[in-house]
Amino acid sequence: MKKILIATALLGLGLLLASCGQAQTTHPKSLTPITVVLDYVPNTNHTGLYVAKAKGYYKQAGLDVTFIEPGDNSTSVALVAAGKGQFGISYQEDVTYAHAQATPIPVKAIATLVKHNTSSFVTRKDSGITSPAQFAGHTYAGWQAPSEAAVLKAVMTKAGADFDQLKIVGADGSGPAGLGKNGQDIEWFFDGWDGIRAKQEGIALNTMPLRTLDARLDYYTPVLITSDKEIKTNAKTVRAFVQATKKGYQQAIKDPTGSAKILKQADQTDSLKFLTASQKYLSAHYTDDPTNWGAMTSTVWNNYTEFMTEYGLIKQKIPANELYTNAFLK
Repeated sequence: MKKILIATALLGLGLLLASCGQAQTTHPKSLTPITVVLDYVPNTNHTGLYVAKAKGYYKQAGLDVTFIEPGDNSTSVALVAAGKGQFGISYQEDVTYAHAQATPIPVKAIATLVKHNTSSFVTRKDSGITSPAQFAGHTYAGWQAPSEAAVLKAVMTKAGADFDQLKIVGADGSGPAGLGKNGQDIEWFFDGWDGIRAKQEGIALNTMPLRTLDARLDYYTPVLITSDKEIKTNAKTVRAFVQATKKGYQQAIKDPTGSAKILKQADQTDSLKFLTASQKYLSAHYTDDPTNWGAMTSTVWNNYTEFMTEYGLIKQKIPANELYTNAFLK
């Protein structure tokens, strides 16, 4: 699924927020209005949120929840920090970037939607490229974010390949269908989305899971975030939202097929067949322990912070306790 990184977007935060509007919504007086800023369009990473709303878990918690998309020139981190939404969907690296700014952006991860990194480098099966050791002399097509180059350099160097011999270009957005064409030899797919799409389109892949290439790359993506201000001033609301969301994901784990039907109401682009297959994959990967869905560890946060520091993505390590908390999951 598309990732929208915060590294460069933060530079234009003031202009961004000045141009950002928020739809006016009428909420029942007995319920607290809540806005959740997604990281992208609705997809199976988000299913538990939509299940929680459809099943009435949010209403039972006294909340009237609205989901919005961030827009092309905004990020959920920026909008949540600016009070445009109480909660947002982001990524571990974006939360870390936010705290690594000269003026830190006070947001915190309060749950991980997926316990392990389920993304992979992929090539077409008939390409013969099955390892980063073979990436040199080929072309990688992606988002052209600084973190991509760092990850590619890390896994290639570890495999004994020359990173300088890899060409990096922007992906054309065609997904699996474009892989192996126009020099796009290697891409970075989320297994539960483009990986499923490739399978349904009959495109056989060589898959190289990031978490197996370097243990530090088994980071949290995506995560549920809120602002430090929200935690300080509305802790009861934060807890109510997290607990209801947790129930939504637990239900999505139990009933992938029914949950895909709920998500389909928000996703008018993808077929129910595709969403059901994607949901079955994600429902098995949200967590390996549904009772502790969303829980994070300092080890994972510190590992990726160390990686980001080593490859110059941030200048100094950020303590894990400044980046996340499990307090509202209990």
